[in-house]
Amino acid sequence: MVLEFVLTAGFLVCGAFTVVLGLVHFAMPWLLDFDGAIPIDGDLLRPLNLLAVTYQTKRSDIRGIAQIMNHAVSYTLVSIGMVDLFASRWLSAWFAPYLLAWVAGWWFLRAATQRHMGSRLGDWLVAAGFTLIGLFHLAVAVS
Repeated sequence: MVLEFVLTAGFLVCGAFTVVLGLVHFAMPWLLDFDGAIPIDGDLLRPLNLLAVTYQTKRSDIRGIAQIMNHAVSYTLVSIGMVDLFASRWLSAWFAPYLLAWVAGWWFLRAATQRHMGSRLGDWLVAAGFTLIGLFHLAVAVS
C-alpha cells in the first residue's frame, strides 16, 4: 500500500515537473537571448568538413541548430512527462522496464551534460535533481 502510494506520487511529481520543464524549454531561445548570444554578423566560422563534403557554416546555422535542439528537447520532455503522468496505465506491461530504463538513461544523460552550463552550485543541484529523477525511474525498472 505504501509502495503504491510512493510510486503514484513519484510518477505524478516527475511527470508534472517534466511537462512544465518541457513547456518552459520552448521559451528558452527567448529567455536565454539566443539571438543576442549568437549574432548574425561577425567573422566567418570554420567550415564543416564531412569526408568529401565541405559546408560553409554560417552563424544562422548555429542559431538554427540551437533552436532545433532546444525544441527537440522540449518535445521529448513533454512526452516523457506525459508518459510518467499515465504510468498507472502501462506500468504492468511487458515493456515497462525497458521504457523506464530508457527514461532513466535520458535523465542520466541530461544530468551529466549539466556540466556544460558551468560548475556553480545551481548547476550541481540541477544535475543532482536530474540524477534523482533517473534513479527513481531506474529503481522502478529493476523492481
